[in-house]
Amino acid sequence: MTNARKQLISLVDMSYYHCVSRCVRRAYLCGEDKVSGKSFEHRRSWVEGKLVTLSQVFAIDVCAYAIMSNHTHVVLFIDEVSAKAWSIEEVLQRWHQLFKGTLLTQQKN
Repeated sequence: MTNARKQLISLVDMSYYHCVSRCVRRAYLCGEDKVSGKSFEHRRSWVEGKLVTLSQVFAIDVCAYAIMSNHTHVVLFIDEVSAKAWSIEEVLQRWHQLFKGTLLTQQKN
């Protein structure tokens, strides 16, 4: 059974985290699938772009990353000081860079 993030992350103890995300069922994230012969290399730039975008929206710095054929590794620094300095309006603006939000949050923006 999985654990909630609030049980896994303790900024009191550590601000750096190594995260791994894997593909399932022999799926390829990028590179060439030797079984089917298909190339998924174009996805590597998509993943890199998403990492850059997300680090600009959230108070998280990407310290290091590796995009492998079927998984990714990222080392992240959670910038708690910056996040706590944001106003509610700034949090909403940042959130709306990625998500539509609700009628209530759209009115605040």
